[in-house]
Amino acid sequence: MRNTIGLPSNRYQLLNWTTRTLIHLLALAGAAAFLVPFLWMISTSLKPMEKIFQYPPQWMPDPILWRNYIEALTVMPFGLYFRNSIYVTVLSVVGQILSSAVVAYGFARLRFPGRNILFIILLATMMLPWQVTMIPLFILYRSLDWINTYYPLIVPNFLGGSPFFIFLLRQFFLTLPLELDEAAKLDGCGPFRILWQILLPLAIPGLTTVAIFSFLWNWNEFLWPLIVLNDVDKWTIPLGLNGFRDQYGTDWNHLMAASFVASLPVIIIFFIFQGYFIQGIATTGAKG
Repeated sequence: MRNTIGLPSNRYQLLNWTTRTLIHLLALAGAAAFLVPFLWMISTSLKPMEKIFQYPPQWMPDPILWRNYIEALTVMPFGLYFRNSIYVTVLSVVGQILSSAVVAYGFARLRFPGRNILFIILLATMMLPWQVTMIPLFILYRSLDWINTYYPLIVPNFLGGSPFFIFLLRQFFLTLPLELDEAAKLDGCGPFRILWQILLPLAIPGLTTVAIFSFLWNWNEFLWPLIVLNDVDKWTIPLGLNGFRDQYGTDWNHLMAASFVASLPVIIIFFIFQGYFIQGIATTGAKG
């Protein structure tokens, strides 16, 4: 018996099994490449300083120093930095979701002259390195007397969001049938009501994808807060982690302990919403 491509069934099944096996092996290798540094961070966080760089490397700490975590969270005002990061990140995520959804809705569902050209220009801005706009933005915020405040970190997220997030949500909105808009218009709904009451509830996977990406980027942001925040009491977690380094060296075991604690919110959020995240990523590429 032969299949549709002319190969014997047994040979086709063997080829199919081999292909799946290779894909799984590559996936496992990729997962290991990302997992090894994370496991090394945990191992380092439990070691005494003199055993961190010993050769051959010791994966299982001996002795295990749980006090490294207590010392790491007390030597720096970690609780203050954590609250600052939560404040900045949550507001930034809300701003990016709201503003990106509105702009993406306009590009996906509204018809107006030059729509495609404007969308191409928007995508082209993604090719601009952030370093190109860093100095002009700093000059602008300094003229507004926003330096050493959280405004430069939060307000821009409410004013258009990110081109990448706009692209993701536009692609998701394109997968929703236009008949929904037409039926809503017959019932007297305007564009904003269609967006808030009809499309957004259906776009939960896409919005969750944007929220996870936004949370990750804002939570880990280092350079921009370093530039605009001068007061140590306003530092976020990435700036606080940098405090474990000085001109004499790096306190690696405490730095790794604090880094592990700082990564927990991102890990927890991803595992809770990973179903929506995968669905959102898969759907946003379904239609151009």
